[in-house]
Amino acid sequence: MTVLSLDQNMPARNSIKQYLENGYYHLYNRGVEKRSVFLDQQDYSVFLSYLKEYLLPKNLQELSEKLADPNTSYKEKDKIIKLLRLNNFAGEITLLAYCLMTNHFHLLVKQKSAQSIDIFMNSLGTRYTMYFNRKYKRVGSLWQAVYKAVLVNNEQQLLHLVRYIHKQALNSQEEETQPSSHSEYLKKRKTEWVHPEEILSYFSKNNPNLSYEPFVIQTEDPKIIDNIKIED
Repeated sequence: MTVLSLDQNMPARNSIKQYLENGYYHLYNRGVEKRSVFLDQQDYSVFLSYLKEYLLPKNLQELSEKLADPNTSYKEKDKIIKLLRLNNFAGEITLLAYCLMTNHFHLLVKQKSAQSIDIFMNSLGTRYTMYFNRKYKRVGSLWQAVYKAVLVNNEQQLLHLVRYIHKQALNSQEEETQPSSHSEYLKKRKTEWVHPEEILSYFSKNNPNLSYEPFVIQTEDPKIIDNIKIED
């Protein structure tokens, strides 16, 4: 675990970012003026599909073969070309946990290189804004400001942050449809681009009282979580 102390008393909390190789970060942003950025299930699905495309490795050989295939339609070829040009962060960004809420999102990631997160988040935010503005016939910024990135300083913060992120969805009135990685942690669903293994390794397999499920429903300790959660 990489450790760095941050001054959390600055006015624009978590706006000034300090990136480290192999650092763990809580990434979040919300809609401008706290407006909703996910209006229906399609919006959630599109955002998640972008995460998938960015985080899964591209099969360059398969894509190239389809591109060269005379039976591939022009529409499909255009899609393949765009996919080949798309930034890819497989091996650079590991997604440990996530939650999408109506007007904001949370991602817990580990980055390999010091600047991976910045390129990743700018690509994700810009691409989703273009989709959203095109769908809802609007112009201008969608996000409140530049995304926030908070370095996780220790293992205790890491575990409590996973709980904080998942409880956003669990406490929602629409818990069943609120997208999060909670199901991956319960092993009810397996998603190639979500990696709960490292966090789950901290919990006992033999003692139910030390397992993930009872831990996640407990109340957060404000002394641990306040500096790394989204500000009001």
